[in-house]
Amino acid sequence: MGASLVFLASIICHFNIINPPFLTNAVSSCNGACNTLDDCTGQLICINGKCNDDPEVGTHICSNGGATSRSPGGGATSPPYVSGNCQSSGTLECRGKSYPQYRCSPPVSFSTPAILTWNDFSEGGDGGGRSECDDRYHDKSERVVALSTGWYNKGSRCGRMIRITARNGRSVTAKVVDECDSVNGCDGEHAGQPPCRNNIVDGSKSLWDALGLDTDVGEEHVTWSMA
Repeated sequence: MGASLVFLASIICHFNIINPPFLTNAVSSCNGACNTLDDCTGQLICINGKCNDDPEVGTHICSNGGATSRSPGGGATSPPYVSGNCQSSGTLECRGKSYPQYRCSPPVSFSTPAILTWNDFSEGGDGGGRSECDDRYHDKSERVVALSTGWYNKGSRCGRMIRITARNGRSVTAKVVDECDSVNGCDGEHAGQPPCRNNIVDGSKSLWDALGLDTDVGEEHVTWSMA
């Protein structure tokens, strides 16, 4: 009888080793496996199947080893937000606030996480001057975008089509016509706006409408790729 129990226990142990439990409704921390935003703990989000810092919120939980350090005065301190090999190159003081400057953006893949903002590319709109790619304004009915400085890549994507996919499942294409400047801002050329973050797809009203999104929300998590 004792030998039989030992044999049975060894079989169960072997089965558990080769068949680990599946991850179901788990809450993952930094670099933990995920499928949706709900799989990640706190302010982390699911990026390419792993829980990571949210570029929109600007958390440094994962880039700071999973913990927040403290300055001698007790305030929280963190290194500049790092995404891939992209790190802030400095700060710009604007209306009493400091904004990080970026000359780079996260790596582009077949499904690049980004923040969709909206912009009026028409004359007199809040986009400032003419679009950098073609030196012209664009009507609100056109599906056009501006990309953060790193993704704009000195104009290498000018005139090219990208595909944007929203979390509601809708996907549309749009033409790159401008740069969402991640270095400069707070002047007339940029309509007084501060520098863009390094993960922005700045889309026209027509693009938002095609995706079934409400511009009053202001920002949406999306993914994009070259079309």
